[in-house]
Amino acid sequence: MLKAAIIGATGYTGEELIRILLKHPNVKISHLVSRSSRGAPISEMFPWLEKKLDLECHSQMDVEEMSQNTDIVFLALPHRVSMEIAPNFLSNGKRVIDLSADYRLKDINEYQKWYGVSHKSTEFVKESVYGLCELNKDAIKKAKLIANPGCYPTGAILACSPFLQAGLVDPDIIIDAKSGTSGAGRSPSGSLLYSEVNNNFKAYKVCNHQHVPEMTQELSKYCGSEVHISFVPHLVPMTRGILSTIYMNLKKNISVFEAVDVLKKFYADQPFIRVRKADMFPEIKDVVQSNFCDIGIKVDGKRLIAIAAIDNLVKGAAGQAVQNFNIMFGLDETAGLM
Repeated sequence: MLKAAIIGATGYTGEELIRILLKHPNVKISHLVSRSSRGAPISEMFPWLEKKLDLECHSQMDVEEMSQNTDIVFLALPHRVSMEIAPNFLSNGKRVIDLSADYRLKDINEYQKWYGVSHKSTEFVKESVYGLCELNKDAIKKAKLIANPGCYPTGAILACSPFLQAGLVDPDIIIDAKSGTSGAGRSPSGSLLYSEVNNNFKAYKVCNHQHVPEMTQELSKYCGSEVHISFVPHLVPMTRGILSTIYMNLKKNISVFEAVDVLKKFYADQPFIRVRKADMFPEIKDVVQSNFCDIGIKVDGKRLIAIAAIDNLVKGAAGQAVQNFNIMFGLDETAGLM
């Protein structure tokens, strides 16, 4: 059994990691840490864990003790915090999966521009591997530090990259995405109060969301030039899930059947990608509490429209982190996730 530590265990993503790892046949959860913890069993905060996991959740971490008794460290921490924690474990030879944005952007200046702080462990940015499992599997196998992708970028990159790599679409893409409120985390916020979100639907951070440089960085790898992305996220009054509608301009006429075939061939051996038949489209309910990314395609003249659905807490966060873990340790990629 491999031993896993979760730092940031009481957030939405930390809780989701616990839920998944409890079902994992090769994992024992060895340490739980959260600044908000009172040093009590985790089942006191999450009663659904009673008689499933009564491990104490500590408010402080003991790096040396954890390093001696842990095979993998999951950092389910806010942006700007992980970079202060990860080096402690990496320096002790531990493998780390970071679910924040701190190691996703290779351009340190871009990170500082979008996140408003100087990066505190730039030496590890170079060796981090962007953990989008379907696209970077070989690098993930050898990685010591995984930068787990953001929730919005996961669906968008998976839907766009096959067409960019095939040279079928222009590198000018519009992404219109809708997300549930859990994507903002568990920390209190006035804009996320029930009275503000219920019976409401709004766009936010229009073309100014911190996931734009991440999507630009990764998608640009697939067309040989920098991609321009117009990204508009929306907040929907539901708990979880992301539906992304993506508009790409075709360079040549192809049928919807040919477009679907491009996706199916690209992801032929990927267990968590489900491609819909022509002119059939996924819904949030199809993927909730699963690690699947479902993609549907429409061709409208010179425009290719891709619709991708994921659960933001699973494929967009904790599930993808466990998928990365499975690949890193040579396990069945689907272990704990089916």
